[in-house]
Amino acid sequence: MEYIKPLPIGVEFYKDMVSEGYYYVDKTLLIRDILAQKSKVTLFTRPRRFGKTLAQSMLQTYFEKEILPDGTAVDNSAYFNGKKIMEAGEEYTKHMGKYPVVFLSLKSAKQPSYDIAYEKIKESVTNEFIRHRYVLEGDALLLLQKERYNLFMEQKARLPEYATSLLFLSDCLVQYHKQKAVILIDEYDVPLENAYFEGFYDKMVSFIRSLFESVLKTNKNLGFAVITGCLRISRESIFTGLNNLNVVSVLDENYAEYFGFVQDEIDDMLDAYGI
Repeated sequence: MEYIKPLPIGVEFYKDMVSEGYYYVDKTLLIRDILAQKSKVTLFTRPRRFGKTLAQSMLQTYFEKEILPDGTAVDNSAYFNGKKIMEAGEEYTKHMGKYPVVFLSLKSAKQPSYDIAYEKIKESVTNEFIRHRYVLEGDALLLLQKERYNLFMEQKARLPEYATSLLFLSDCLVQYHKQKAVILIDEYDVPLENAYFEGFYDKMVSFIRSLFESVLKTNKNLGFAVITGCLRISRESIFTGLNNLNVVSVLDENYAEYFGFVQDEIDDMLDAYGI
């Protein structure tokens, strides 16, 4: 009997998608187009269940020079064997595994109060600092930077420090890797949409604006950034002064085929399952 790949119901992480043998619709040429467009900051807005988190996870797997806490480098190239991006040419494949990557998801910030939402964002930031704790080894960072880094890992930093935490983390990563950082932010609109309905929008906007602007605007260590979410939050409220933002909505033709499915992909899926 012919093996039929299982459907990836609820699978959000690219590595799981590939390693567990799920049916995967190849969207890896998103990597090529992001590199070709050369936008410093790209915001993709798409409805729920359109594969935004999976796309971000795929970008992380491709671009990240992943290093384990013990300093061992991880080779993620096997996850792209046979994928379309590998046929795009050396101009694009040379970027595989070359960048330090900060991946921040804000989906846990859907909370009934500002204090709880803020704590959840702190936890997400802390997890990224812990994931990259290998930078503390050796002398890439100054003692003062290491002390500050530990404050974030222990969640003892103050609010003003958390407001610029992604900028500080990117600085540390660039000092260690000698390569500009890639910033990936998923579900960026969750804390803001939730805050609007729960009654603390102004307070949350102030914090998120500081968090984003510090790392995305005039950050000399930023290679490029990709942001995903369902809603377009007005530039005036959260992206004030961020003039390098490329907004790609569901109405744009650019990148249209990389989120959701196009007709040919649906036909192939139905054929694969004999439907």
